[in-house]
Amino acid sequence: MNITQTAVSLNVPDVEASADFARTHFGYTEAMSAEGFVSLQHAGTGSHLIFLATGLPTFKPREAAGSAGDGLLLVCVVDGIDAEFQRIEAAGARVVTSPETEPWGERYCQFADPNGIIWQLVEWVA
Repeated sequence: MNITQTAVSLNVPDVEASADFARTHFGYTEAMSAEGFVSLQHAGTGSHLIFLATGLPTFKPREAAGSAGDGLLLVCVVDGIDAEFQRIEAAGARVVTSPETEPWGERYCQFADPNGIIWQLVEWVA
C-alpha cells in the first residue's frame, strides 16, 4: 500500500467556526470549500483536516453521521508548548487544560473550539 496523504474528517454543527479556529490558532490554510464543507491543510505537517456540516445527505454510512466530539482529541506535537499555550490563550481560545506534565514526560494543554472539539498540544520533555 502506498498512502500518499491522510485526512481526518469531522462532522460539526458550524463548519466555519471550527475551520476559523484551526486557521487562527493552529496555522491551517484552506485547500477547498463548498456549502457545508471546508478542507484545510497544514504546510508544516502535510496533514489535512476536513469539517463537514452535520446531517449532510451525502455522508455515508448514514448511521455514523452524528457530530464529532465525544472522546475525540485532535493532538498536535509542538516545540515550545508554554509559549504556544500563552499565544493561543491570549488570542481568546477557550482553555480546557492549562499546561501539565505527566510522569512519563508528556507535557500537554487543551483548548476547545466553538463546536466543542478538543485540541491538544503535546511536547515531550525529559
